[in-house]
Amino acid sequence: MQTNEREIVVKGVGQMSVTPDLIELQMRLETSDLDYDKSIQLGSEAIDKLRTAIVAAGHDKKALKTTQYNINAENHRYRDKDIWKEEFMGYLCTQSVKLRFDYDMEILSRTIGEITKNDATPNIRLNFTVKEPHAVKEALLRKAIENAKLTAGILANSAGVSLGEIKRIDYNWSEAFFYSNTDMKVSALITAGDSNDYLYPNMDFEPDDINTSDTAMIVWEII
Repeated sequence: MQTNEREIVVKGVGQMSVTPDLIELQMRLETSDLDYDKSIQLGSEAIDKLRTAIVAAGHDKKALKTTQYNINAENHRYRDKDIWKEEFMGYLCTQSVKLRFDYDMEILSRTIGEITKNDATPNIRLNFTVKEPHAVKEALLRKAIENAKLTAGILANSAGVSLGEIKRIDYNWSEAFFYSNTDMKVSALITAGDSNDYLYPNMDFEPDDINTSDTAMIVWEII
C-alpha cells in the first residue's frame, strides 16, 4: 500500500481453486533422414499415423493442431587430433502438436492406448486445464476488486477517513493460461504378451485443482 495526503492505493488479490474440465495432450514427433525431401516425407507420414490413431480413439482428425514445425540440418562436431571437424548427420524434422478434449478418463485411456500402439511413437505430455479461461479470469478480477474494496475500507476506517471516488484502476491485461500442477509424461510403448497384443493403459487418477490468482491496483480519493 502507498499513500499520499489525498489518496490511498490498495492492491486487491483474487484467488480461486478451479477443477480442470479439459485435457490437453502435447506431443512431439522427430524424424530424420540424410535427404531433405525424405525427412519432410517421413514427418508427414508420422503425422498421418498420429491422425489415424486419434481418429481410432474417437476424435476428429482436425482436432490435432500443429504448434511447431522445424527442419534443421544436424551436424556432429568432433575432434580429429588437434582439429575440430563437423560431420553432417542429416535433416531433423521436429513437429509439436496438441490435442484437446473434454475431461474424460475413459477417452484419455483410449486415446493414449491408440497412440502408444502406433509406430509414430511421439513423446507425450498430459496437461489439465479449463475450457473457459476468460470466465475464470473475470471471476478472479471480481474477487480482486472486492478484496481491494474491503482492504481499503478497513484502512480508511482505521485511519479515521472516508473513501471518495475511485481515481484510477491499474491492471496488466495479460493472456490467461490456467493449468493444473499435475505433470505427466507418457514415453513407453504399452504392451502385454507378444508384440501384437496391446492394452489400453489404466489412467485412473485425479489431477490437482488449478490454484490461481490475479491482482488489480485501485486508487481512491480520501475525504
